[in-house]
Amino acid sequence: MPPKNPLPPKESALFKRILKCYEQKQYKNGLKFAKQILTNPRFCEHGETLAMKGLTLNCLGRKEEAYDHVRRGLRNDLSSHVCWHVYGLLQRSDRKYDEAIKCYRNALRWDKDNLQILRDLSLLQVQMRDMEGYRETRYQLLALRPGQRASWIGYAMAYHLLKDYDMCLRILEEFRKTQTPKPYYDYEHSELLLYQNLVMQEAGMKEEAMEHLRSYDKQIVDRLYVQETTAHLLTLMEEHEKAAGIYKDLIDRNPENWAYYRGYETAMHLNDKPDERMELYKDVLEKFPRATMPKRLPLNFTTDDVFRELIDDYLKKALRKGVPPSFVSIKSIYQDPSKVKVIEDLVLSYVDNLKESGKFDSNGEEEPATALLWAYYYLAQHFDFLRNEVKALEFINLGIEHTPLLIELYVFKAKIYKHAGDIEEAVRLMDEAQSLDTADRYINSKCAKYMLRANRIQEAADMCSKFTREGIPAVENLNEMQCMWFQTECAFAYKRLGKWGEALKKCHEIDRHFTEIIEDQFDFHTYCMRKMTLRSYVGLLRLEDALRSHPFYSRVAFLAVEIYLHLSEHPLADTDQDNDVNSENLSPSELKKMKRKQRKAQKKAELEKEKQKAEQEKKDQNKNKAQDGEMDGPKEEELIPDKLARIDDPLEQAIHFLKPLQMLTPQCVETHVQAYEIYSRKGKLLLMLQSLKRGVLADRANPQFHTCLIHFLQYVQEQRELPGPTKTVIDREMKNIYEGKTALQLNEEFLASNANSQEHRLAAARMMYKLDSSRQVEAVKLATSLEGHLTGVTIQNCISVLECLCSGELGKCEQEAKDYQLLSHQRFPYATAFIAPSPSSSLTTNHSEQILVNGSALKNES
Repeated sequence: MPPKNPLPPKESALFKRILKCYEQKQYKNGLKFAKQILTNPRFCEHGETLAMKGLTLNCLGRKEEAYDHVRRGLRNDLSSHVCWHVYGLLQRSDRKYDEAIKCYRNALRWDKDNLQILRDLSLLQVQMRDMEGYRETRYQLLALRPGQRASWIGYAMAYHLLKDYDMCLRILEEFRKTQTPKPYYDYEHSELLLYQNLVMQEAGMKEEAMEHLRSYDKQIVDRLYVQETTAHLLTLMEEHEKAAGIYKDLIDRNPENWAYYRGYETAMHLNDKPDERMELYKDVLEKFPRATMPKRLPLNFTTDDVFRELIDDYLKKALRKGVPPSFVSIKSIYQDPSKVKVIEDLVLSYVDNLKESGKFDSNGEEEPATALLWAYYYLAQHFDFLRNEVKALEFINLGIEHTPLLIELYVFKAKIYKHAGDIEEAVRLMDEAQSLDTADRYINSKCAKYMLRANRIQEAADMCSKFTREGIPAVENLNEMQCMWFQTECAFAYKRLGKWGEALKKCHEIDRHFTEIIEDQFDFHTYCMRKMTLRSYVGLLRLEDALRSHPFYSRVAFLAVEIYLHLSEHPLADTDQDNDVNSENLSPSELKKMKRKQRKAQKKAELEKEKQKAEQEKKDQNKNKAQDGEMDGPKEEELIPDKLARIDDPLEQAIHFLKPLQMLTPQCVETHVQAYEIYSRKGKLLLMLQSLKRGVLADRANPQFHTCLIHFLQYVQEQRELPGPTKTVIDREMKNIYEGKTALQLNEEFLASNANSQEHRLAAARMMYKLDSSRQVEAVKLATSLEGHLTGVTIQNCISVLECLCSGELGKCEQEAKDYQLLSHQRFPYATAFIAPSPSSSLTTNHSEQILVNGSALKNES
């Protein structure tokens, strides 16, 4: 359709040059040509020219002017597809994808066959996972350009993502028939065939997928994938002999890949046949005597004398060679106590023999001097894993006496102290380790992490600054590089220090990192289709869909929810009000002096803010230049800690962090515990009930969830009047969850089922006292017991008990808290959280806060 106000030939030529300049990123030239058209009084309000000028200005970072010009252009020519398309591009650059889609659809009303608009629309639809709309748009593109490969692939992929596998395979097969593969290496055609095979496998078409691989075997370039997939399909089809033969070839190709051994054992049903299983590994060792995996894997299933012989040989070689991660490689077999005893006896005998004769045993050859050192190191790791810190420190100290400058010894000694609960000593040792090799980035990062656990945030930043870009503060550079481990540890450190705003700032920064990662997939929608990396593309889309289930996000999300819950109950007082209250108690001279100081501080803060703003503007300008005119995303609002901590709706902000977890990690009971805590404060009965239903499916026996169950039961009983439909739903669902039991019965059953778990006993004790305060003595005794048969008696759980005693959740029990602290100190002598108070002191609120600061670093370990 022709534009409402068509340009004459001269201006039309200038307009085409504007388009060309935009495509070639010559934005300043484009503005000159736009000016030539718009200075003509006849065309000063030409819609399409105004729109293109706005688009060009947006690329130069002048966003407000850009929107002004584009909106003017659109008002002047509402029937122009160019104006609507440009407006959509601006909305897309601001990540307002829903609005951009509306603009593109309006553009298509005036030019329904415009390829560029259809392509842009399809990209937004797949980005927003509007797969139905994506399928329709790809069909239009296919109808307009049936000769283009991307048209067929995009349409087929739309059906694949909608799980309509039959239609997807029909489209791919029709397209494949039109292709004439080259007689030599053709990677792209190979990828198309492998993608077709992937769709068959997902559709459950095992025989067809197998036949497909056989038919096009010579045209597929990725030979390893063909072998692995063929073996897997044959196993599913129960053709075990053929599958085993292929897995045997794969083992010969790579004897260090444990998945090939597992595949062979599954194909040959060797899981219950230890002798035949052992023969496999012996055969491989004859062919590849230096391979590690055939020596390691038999340790998982062998027992008694066979295991002793194998582990003896394995450990001797590791200690002789000096392999630091030898303990890590066999840590998984420590689940069997009998094997742990065998390993301990063997390594202790090695130490004794090496001290006496320099040999592992009387019949062996003389070993290198370092064998004793690595035996000490192994034993330190061994006893640390068993949580025997005294023995672990004994052996690590022997190692340091043997070789005083070995960095690994200091690193592991720091780790022992961290596990023992003395984070300050751990930091000192890790700092000493990094001083031995200041060019080692790994040690530098570990040292920074330990410093953050000790709440030394500035020292940690200074430590990291040795490896960050010069001229930029380390914290800022690490945020720019999306260094999430550092920001996570910072957030926990700030939370322990009670700096809620700073902690929330770090949480929001990590949340923005995940948003950026999701936005970054936009470029791959066209790239993968063009390069034919279709299997990887599907994997990318599925990864992005579940991105926020990653522990980097979930840890920070739970922390943010915890802080917002705290702020909802204990909102921070306004600073100005505090100053007014304090000023009432001051004399006139003191008041004058205080106001003078406040004015100076305010002036200094304003100057500092202006300086930071100028630096930020300069950085943004440089960034725009560096990006050579790429359209930036929307400018993020500055995260101000004080503003974040004094937010009006903390519970709504908590829900913002919680929602992705509810969608992506329903199997994690902590998600539902936190959801319940939020909705209980908002008084949302049905949402509280929903959280309980989901939590029951995840883990009903969880201690925190148990407290939520009892709280809800009491909460409902306290409600005098409930709306009819709400009461009906609650009564019906509570019958399924509670089975007619009272809160007291629930608590007694919970305690009986988990009587040997310290964490569960604490939860039961808290509820016991809450339901009946006359049972305080019984509840305190239940929570503070450290009997030998109890499981889960860790520093973290003991700190939780102590915090409970200090906070008054079990009533007033100051003496019991002091006694428990002394008892815990005897159990964990190195833990600073249990340093015994002097006889004259008492466990005040301040003291309990100190316990929290000293101990919560341990509770936040991943």
